[in-house]
Amino acid sequence: FGFEEAAFLLLSGYLPNREELESFQSLIHAFMPLGQKTKMNILDLEGSNVMNILARCVLEMYTFDENPDDTSRDNLMRQSIDLISKFPTIIAYAYNIMRHSHGKTLHIRHPKEEYSIAENFLYMLKGEFSELEAKTLDRALVLHAEHGGGNNSTFTTHVVSSSGTDTYSAIAAALGSLKGPKHGGANIKVVSMFQDLKKNVKDISDKEEVRSYLKKLLHKEAFDK
Repeated sequence: FGFEEAAFLLLSGYLPNREELESFQSLIHAFMPLGQKTKMNILDLEGSNVMNILARCVLEMYTFDENPDDTSRDNLMRQSIDLISKFPTIIAYAYNIMRHSHGKTLHIRHPKEEYSIAENFLYMLKGEFSELEAKTLDRALVLHAEHGGGNNSTFTTHVVSSSGTDTYSAIAAALGSLKGPKHGGANIKVVSMFQDLKKNVKDISDKEEVRSYLKKLLHKEAFDK
């Protein structure tokens, strides 16, 4: 059971058989490439926050959609599959262009038909990847797809879409919520916390010293308090 099956289940309400899954995977791959205008707009935003670039690209997709305001089930299904397919590509482009703005070599890799979403995401981000990395990311994507409902960005989607607005406006609003440091952006804070731990814990193999630091975190005596 992988992310593609999870996405199909959430969209349709049932698990796909082999033929349905293969058709769904082919559809995702067909939607993955970005249009030239989107690519150039991401280039223009070189060095900007990746989450803001993603939100802007989602709003931009409204202008390329021939039927953006139709909220019928079939049209919402089409738009959802398009968004699921293009998110990894947009993020990979934005990430590699951001790296390029910091003096790194610019690599643009096109998705491969034989790869899953997780594999293509890793491939477009960095080229080579291990089987373990692909499996781990695939599981993470399943967990993130499943944990919706009461979290901030999913709640935002419910509130905004309840007004009858278009899909792209609702998802862009959810991305604005997700960027926040108390929600999805908390991952950045966690990285900073680990860096502070390494800076202040002399021996990270010493369980007692690590435990002492973690207690200080809980008591708001360490890091950003």
